[in-house]
Amino acid sequence: MKKEIIFVENIKCSGCMTIIKEQLNKIDGVNIITINQETEQVIISGVNLNRQNIVDRLTQLGYPEKGNNNSIAKVKSYVSCAIGKLSSE
Repeated sequence: MKKEIIFVENIKCSGCMTIIKEQLNKIDGVNIITINQETEQVIISGVNLNRQNIVDRLTQLGYPEKGNNNSIAKVKSYVSCAIGKLSSE
């Protein structure tokens, strides 16, 4: 089992965490996802994990790695957050 720890931007609430978990679970090899909202830390455990694929998926959702934030990522994160809130209801 391999573990990747990625610090990201824009995690605001449980809706954000829901969409991140839903989307990362679609990546082959991902088994366990733990998210710390306060530190904006995403921990992914699994087999044959490809860190770049995970980072790319997070960026597409609006949660880029720390230091790579921009206005487009912020907007994407609000949309992802709203979808996450709807899917958790």
